[in-house]
Amino acid sequence: MSDNYKSGRVWIVDDDSAIRFVIDRALTKEGFVSEVFSDGESALKKLQSSQPECIISDIKMPGIDGISMLKEIHRGFPEIPVIITTAHSDLMNAVRSYENGSFEYLPKPFDLDECIAIVKKAVTQYRKNAPGTDPGENDAGSLSPRSITELIGESQAMQEVYRVIGRISHSNVSVLIMGESGTGKELVARAIYRHSTRNRKPFVALNMAAIPQELIESELFGHEKGSFTGANSQRIGRFEEANTGTLFLDEIGDMPMEAQTRLLRVLENREFYRVGGQTPVSVDVRILAATNKNLPEYVKKGLFREDLYFRLNVISIRIPPLRDRSDDIKKLTRHFLDNAGTEMNAPPKILREDALEILRTFAWPGNIRQLQNVCRWLTVMAPGQIITPPDLPEEIRHPDNAVSAAGVSAQEYPGTPAPEPEQYAGTDPQEEHHDGELSPPEAPAPAASGIRGGSAAASTDWEPILGNWVAKKLSEGNIDIQKEAMDAFEFIMIKEALKHTHGKKLEAARILGIGRNTLTRKLQEFRDRFKDN
Repeated sequence: MSDNYKSGRVWIVDDDSAIRFVIDRALTKEGFVSEVFSDGESALKKLQSSQPECIISDIKMPGIDGISMLKEIHRGFPEIPVIITTAHSDLMNAVRSYENGSFEYLPKPFDLDECIAIVKKAVTQYRKNAPGTDPGENDAGSLSPRSITELIGESQAMQEVYRVIGRISHSNVSVLIMGESGTGKELVARAIYRHSTRNRKPFVALNMAAIPQELIESELFGHEKGSFTGANSQRIGRFEEANTGTLFLDEIGDMPMEAQTRLLRVLENREFYRVGGQTPVSVDVRILAATNKNLPEYVKKGLFREDLYFRLNVISIRIPPLRDRSDDIKKLTRHFLDNAGTEMNAPPKILREDALEILRTFAWPGNIRQLQNVCRWLTVMAPGQIITPPDLPEEIRHPDNAVSAAGVSAQEYPGTPAPEPEQYAGTDPQEEHHDGELSPPEAPAPAASGIRGGSAAASTDWEPILGNWVAKKLSEGNIDIQKEAMDAFEFIMIKEALKHTHGKKLEAARILGIGRNTLTRKLQEFRDRFKDN
């Protein structure tokens, strides 16, 4: 960076005198000329007679807050870059800052060197471009105010997610959302949509892993009447449904190669043919894609088109796993317990601090989805209003001695994406999945016997049988027996649940504590077993 920022005039607006002192001292050391203000009113008053080349402002201040001050500055002096800082960092503050024209958004505590680097960049840009943009360019009125906070968490690991969402809120670029199963990829996609200029247009979501391969093209692009057996009428595809709006392609890594080729052509030409059609259909669709797969590795192995990967990956957002944002456990747990109480028409349970500490240190292989289901389980099973450590499920208290009810051990997760990407970071349990169904987290699903309510589970009839089977396998020299056991366990659970619900898949999925998409995949995996049974 050049030295075009030297002697730059910078104002610091913050009601915290210690913050003002530290930033002022750092700026002065770097050659800036700084001035401090303890509130927004005094800064706005001074602005009428003198203008700085950059302003650093807190959000929460007595009197006029930082966002309101930002609006006033941007209305009268849009060329002045404003850097917003806050200790109360969440998605709404980040988006509101960018929507109202902030140059950058810095959650506290921020790195002082990063702050100085941003100030240098801001002053350099001001000197290069002022007078700058049209005062109405980023008017907050262009997007309706929102009272909903879709994502929960103030941890440092979530701040970059908020910042990226805020930055791209006015753009139409494609976004690739990456993260483990249960981290919140669809919720992030919906947040991007809600804060975009297309938020009044359609949002269409499609889970690629849930569609039979032979139907993918018809699902995406539609078909004409008579184009294949069973095509009794014309069908509009998801691209046409999403025209002028947003199309969210979940589990994009599971898309077959042939469908990838057609998708790439649509993204390049913005037109396609329905299956069996002769007339091109033009569309204007923003693509958001999500995956828990390592797409660069898939590209190397020839499982995913490289050109499609780069077309989708214009902007990427990596969602942190829950184990990397343990600071958010308290707020997430409170949210889920409150909602579970509402769902079950019961007073919300309260988590004692020592129980909370156990949740903070747990690895959460199922991420947010698993935490959500644990909170529901606790709402039903914890005997008292206050949740104590003995009330927690055994696999949470002693993770080294347990395997999750979904059949996945914790050691399978660190450093690798989980196999089933379904659900959300801080999601409201009432919010539906795009196929009309909530996908519950994978967590301890209470069985008819052996349910834990804070004490050790009673021995069940099948445990000695299972123990004998394991001992026999080990004596035969088999050491990799977990998958075989868990496959058998899942098959029996699904088979009996479907028998209990008389074949109703949605009801069976809810009983098992899994999503309908997961059940569909499992039925495909076990189709040969079902034929034999």
